[in-house]
Amino acid sequence: MDIAAVVSTRSTCLRRQVGAILVKETRILASGYNGAPAGLRHCLETGCLREQRGVPSGQRHELCRGLHAEQNALIQAAVYGIAIGGAICYVTHQPCVLCAKIMINAGIKKVVFKGAYPDSLAMALFEEAGTELVHYKDPLSRQEQG
Repeated sequence: MDIAAVVSTRSTCLRRQVGAILVKETRILASGYNGAPAGLRHCLETGCLREQRGVPSGQRHELCRGLHAEQNALIQAAVYGIAIGGAICYVTHQPCVLCAKIMINAGIKKVVFKGAYPDSLAMALFEEAGTELVHYKDPLSRQEQG
C-alpha cells in the first residue's frame, strides 16, 4: 500500500490523489495515478470541471478530464502487453463503479483499498463477481491507538 501511496503523489487531480498498483506473484506489473490523458492539459492548469459544476463525490464520473488510477494502471498493462488476469490491485481509495466493472472484466481477483469512497454499487458488483475485497487498515495507526 505504501507503493500505491507514493504513486498517488504524481496525481494532477485537484480533489483527490489516488494511486494504484497491479501485483501478481509478488511482482509489480503496472501502476497508475489519477489525472488527465497523456498530452492533455491537467486540472492543475484548467481547474476542476466537477468543482465548477458542483458535482458531488461519487457521482457523474464522466464529467471529469481525468482517468482514475485503476484505469491508468490497467491501460499501462495493456499498452505494454502485460497479462494481468488473476492480479491483485492495491489502491489508495475504494474503487468507483466504473473501475469496478473494468477490473472485474480484466480478471482482477483481489482489490486491497485504503480510503473510503461513496459507491456502494461498486462494492456490490465486486461481491457478486467473487472479487476478494480487503479494506486495508494501516498497521501503524492501530498501534498508535493503543
